Amino acid sequence: MQLSEVNMRIATALMSCSIDPGPMEPYQAHAAMQLHLDCTVEECRVRRRARNTLVEAGRCVLDARATR
Repeated sequence: MQLSEVNMRIATALMSCSIDPGPMEPYQAHAAMQLHLDCTVEECRVRRRARNTLVEAGRCVLDARATR
């Protein structure tokens, strides 16, 4: 698989918890969630962005405890 310039930017941004990778497609958000499995959305900007992307796409429904 070849990475386009846009996908390469996203792949690079996914490596660091402190960098917001910007807008993602749901498939990219899913991969980001797996890469940052041990992170929390409070500490990890990648996981936070990925979770928001999946929620907005209707691919993830948050438990009421997560929305407090």
